[in-house]
Amino acid sequence: MDINKLMQQAQKMQAGMAKAQEELADKTVEASVGGDKVTVVATGSGDVQSIKIDPSVIDPEDAEFLEDLVLKGVQEAIAKGKEMAAGEMGKLTGGMNIPGLS
Repeated sequence: MDINKLMQQAQKMQAGMAKAQEELADKTVEASVGGDKVTVVATGSGDVQSIKIDPSVIDPEDAEFLEDLVLKGVQEAIAKGKEMAAGEMGKLTGGMNIPGLS
């Protein structure tokens, strides 16, 4: 086992992962809930970029319904972003389970 070669491979993987994380910050996922009444766009790094709300669900008498839709949309968008990130990182790690990258 050549430790220098192993270190070079680890450095190469680390550089690839840093690049992939930068790219994930630019990639987006979209989640729509409530029959497309609320749409959330988030990045692969988990940042919410936008929330679109159909005016038909804005009811001052039932704010809780809209709150629930927005929360569900944000949760779904973030989950999709994490799923995309895990897939990208899995390509770099060859399926190895590396703590902190899931």
